[in-house]
Amino acid sequence: MVTQQQIEQFLSCGPIAMAGVSRNPKKFGRVAFEELSRKGLKLIPVNPNIESINGEVCYPSVSQLPDDVKSLLVMTKKDQTARVIEEALAKGIKNIWIQQSSDTPEALALLKDKEVNLITKQCVLMHHQPDSFHKFHRNLKRFFGGLPK
Repeated sequence: MVTQQQIEQFLSCGPIAMAGVSRNPKKFGRVAFEELSRKGLKLIPVNPNIESINGEVCYPSVSQLPDDVKSLLVMTKKDQTARVIEEALAKGIKNIWIQQSSDTPEALALLKDKEVNLITKQCVLMHHQPDSFHKFHRNLKRFFGGLPK
């Protein structure tokens, strides 16, 4: 079970690479990138199909990230998640958040028994300065006892 301490550790270990940032400004990966950046997180976009987003260099893969990146937020399509996790482990990334719609049994198996701060089954937008829908969703989870402690 994920704890609040794990979430705080992840969010405080910047910069955070974000795999799955979309070129399409209406897709969730792009909306999340924009919102989290606006709220002060230092994000490094990862997408092989775009060179930059809002003036930020976009890396084609996790393996090509700068060595000082120690946190990874995964928002990829499910069929890409395991490859991204393999690259993160090879790169030595120890803080990994797999967005709830991106996790797969294969990706989770790769992380089993690894010494990483792993966050799954959580929406990052509920945990970093939530507003509107995400604040409502967070309050619902709190009410029903599903919020990490």
